[in-house]
Amino acid sequence: MKDVARLAGVSTSTVSHVINDNRFVSEAIKEKVNQAIASLNYAPSALARSLKMNQTRTIGMLLTASSNPFYAEVVRGVERSCYERGYSLVLCNTEGDEDRLNRSLNTLLQKRVDGLLILCTESHIPSSAILSRYPTLPSVMMDWAPFEGSDVIQDNSLLGGEMATNHLISRGYSRIACIAGPQDKSPARLRLEGYKQAMAAAKLPILDGYLVYGDFEFSGGYNAMTELLTLPHPPQAVFTGNDAMAVGVYHALWQAGLRIPEDIAVVGYDDVELSRYMTPPLTTVHQPKHELGELAIDTLIHRIADPTLEQQTLILTPELMERASVGGV
Repeated sequence: MKDVARLAGVSTSTVSHVINDNRFVSEAIKEKVNQAIASLNYAPSALARSLKMNQTRTIGMLLTASSNPFYAEVVRGVERSCYERGYSLVLCNTEGDEDRLNRSLNTLLQKRVDGLLILCTESHIPSSAILSRYPTLPSVMMDWAPFEGSDVIQDNSLLGGEMATNHLISRGYSRIACIAGPQDKSPARLRLEGYKQAMAAAKLPILDGYLVYGDFEFSGGYNAMTELLTLPHPPQAVFTGNDAMAVGVYHALWQAGLRIPEDIAVVGYDDVELSRYMTPPLTTVHQPKHELGELAIDTLIHRIADPTLEQQTLILTPELMERASVGGV
């Protein structure tokens, strides 16, 4: 910057004002400075600026990604919201590995991110020893909260599970199975509880073998549906804990020569973009993924601006998307 100022015949503060466009500088002076910048091939140092301002305009995100398209759609919402607000996103995929989680966390903190988003498996909690070195770092948890001090953004999974099951009940189905997600995730547990509550309220029994656990992946739904089809009396309908498992369910039913919804009705959860293009289009519970990302970023930016704000838990309301995978009895 000193070299640019010397070549342009101005002060370093004037060069700074031209670069940052934060104070009036005449067009003639701007042209001199920009010519000097081009001549010297000068680029401002983001690191130096962040050290001076104690802000990097960067958000870190820890994510347990998978083949489940839900995660890709959430990240797309987060990244778009960061871009619109002038922030950059650094994404680290932990792949469900605790050591990788903590190494990624340490890397993000050493890079001085302004805030942290966490969407990871609950079986592995970020290291308190690492976090204790950055006690004032703003953070937002998406779906669950392993420690105090973080804001939390959640889908109302209990209500969503009830809505999905009640929709099947309202269409006359009584033998309804549930393919639940992994029980180390709060949303999976709550969706299962919503299914149980709806069945109990309708005085419908959950028959032996009708509750199967999957892993929120395509193969988990396929394996679970294959297991349900071996029962002496297979279900009339199945509620799957997410849309990725519903894709696996479709494949298992197709292999068995069964039709949806004529032979078995299917309801999913998440309303990923793929669900409307399945054959038949999947009835599912809409989780507002882009809104989830946008709300997480806005909450985090507010926390960055004012760290003294009280911890918040924000609940997003699900919505049933009726399509052709449910008929009627």
